[in-house]
Parts: sequence; C-alpha cells; structure tokens
Amino acid sequence: MKIDDNFYMKLAIDEAWKYQLLTYPNPAVGAVLVKNGAILSIEAHKEAGQSHAEVLALKSAYLKYFPNDQLKMINTSDAIHKYLIENHNGFFNDCEIYVTLEPCNHIGKTPSCAALIKELKLKRVIISQKDINKEASNGIETLKSANIDISIDCMKKEGEELLLPFLKWSQGTFIFYKMAQTINGTIDGGKISSNQALAYVHALREKIDLLLIGGNTVRVDKPTLDARFIGGRAPNVMIYTKNKVFDTSIPLFKIPDRKVIISDDLFKLLDYKFIMVEGGYNLLDILKERIDYLILLISPKMRVGLNATLIELDYKIIHENYIGNEKIVYLERV
Repeated sequence: MKIDDNFYMKLAIDEAWKYQLLTYPNPAVGAVLVKNGAILSIEAHKEAGQSHAEVLALKSAYLKYFPNDQLKMINTSDAIHKYLIENHNGFFNDCEIYVTLEPCNHIGKTPSCAALIKELKLKRVIISQKDINKEASNGIETLKSANIDISIDCMKKEGEELLLPFLKWSQGTFIFYKMAQTINGTIDGGKISSNQALAYVHALREKIDLLLIGGNTVRVDKPTLDARFIGGRAPNVMIYTKNKVFDTSIPLFKIPDRKVIISDDLFKLLDYKFIMVEGGYNLLDILKERIDYLILLISPKMRVGLNATLIELDYKIIHENYIGNEKIVYLERV
C-alpha cells in the first residue's frame, strides 16, 4: 500500500463517516494528524456544539506524547484552544494535518480552527474540500498568512460525497430513507436489527427535523417512533396516507410535545431541512425521486418474508461501515 496524502485523507474521511448525519446542522468532518510520518491521531467532529475534528486531533496527538498532561481533563473547545496555544512549545511545528473540510475561520459555538492551527504553526495542512459556508470560509487564507503549506482537493470526489448532506440541508432539504433488512432482502417478520443498530437509528431520530412514515406501516406495526434507546428527543412525524383515520391509541400518538401531521401532500416536506423516512418498498417507490440517500442496515441473517418484487431502482454505494455485526450501506440514486 502506498503511503501518501490519499492514504491519510482516506483515514480522515472514513472516520468522519462514522458520524455522518449525527453532526446536523454541522457537516461531518474528519482529521488525521501526522508527525514525521507517524500517525498520532484520527478524530472526527461528533456533534454540533462540540469540538471540531481538528481540535480533537490536535489534543489527541499532544496527549500521545504527554499522556499525563492536564490537557486530558480539558474537554471544552475554548479551553482546549487556550491550553494548546499557551503550552504547545513548538510541538506541532513538524506536523501535518489532513482535514476533510477547510478549517473554519470564524468564532461561533467554538473558536476558529484556522486561527488555532496558525498559532500552533503546523508545517502543512491538506484539505479535501473548501468550505462553501461564507461565514466559516477563508480558513485557507488565514493559514497562508502564517506561511503554512496548503494542499487542496486531496480525494476531492470522496470529500464531496461526505459533504453532500450538509450541502443539501444548507441550501434546502435533505431526505434519507432508512431501511433495515436481512441479507436476502427481507424487511418484515419481526425484529431485524440488533440493539446496537437500533441505538444508531434512535440517535438519527433525535437529530432530524421530521420523520416520514407510511399510513399502512402505522396501522400494522403500531410503532412508537421515539428515541428511547438513547434517552433522546422524539421527532415530529408525518404520516403519508390518503386515509386520514387512525386509532389514536397507537403509541406514536401518545408522545408528549410531538407534532403529528397526517397528509398525502409531499410538498410539506419542503418546510423541513433534515428528513428521515422509515418504511418499506412501496413507500420507497413513491418517494424515489425525492430521496437523497438510501441507508441500508443489513443484518447477517436470512428470513422468509417481504422482498422487493415490483420496484426497480439503481443506486451507487458511496460508503460502507459496520455497527457491530451489521453492515450499514450508504447509497445515492444514480
């Protein structure tokens, strides 16, 4: 295997994908810090409001050399910035950092990553994608002002695929369809996913603006559609159906402070930025022109049950990962 810029950037991209969609409204971003050819840290932004990938990578790298330093006990982004600036003593001068997105140049919920890297005087910064956010962009100019060597467009295509959800919800609406299935495509017949995979789904539910589900699924499965596996906020729900009559004892109607919309008007989706759809093949067929991502949670077992028979769609795989023993596949419609 060739050890080059692409090698390190792929590590950053793969790490970022572990938190894809969970960083809403922020983009998923990964960072790898290298010192004299040795990888010191691989980190990713995990949640909006928390430290960015670059800050976590810088902190982890520093602690690899100084494992008992008091930095270990510092967790807020502001405090990490301040501590590293006051105590780096030139540690990062021979370091390179690989970042999937241009370091931010503004002070928001967290300080500027570009300003921090400038102060630490890293040798080189390698970037996959420039930041289109006017408020946060121009980090490259800040870095250049400190004579830091900059490389742009490393693994540009893969960086674009990672950034797609952020671009979509920043400019309008991003819709993804989540489907759990066995390896032979069965989507019914009782519980399919493991508790670990269910926790991931519930983490997604907590982040979204709206959960869309079909009326027949509500009537047959009588779901709750909350985020109880992580103790999170239950999302608002839109039930797509022409028949507006439901048994209101179904658990999803019993969630406090939840808005439930019953409608067959898909234009209502344009009122939201980040939408998750849960359902079967029929609903997927109806929404196929509106879906940005199809996310499959594939359980390593076979079951007799409902398979796709009347739907033909073409997708391309843009990333694969694992949640325990189950594979998660992110697909984009061709």
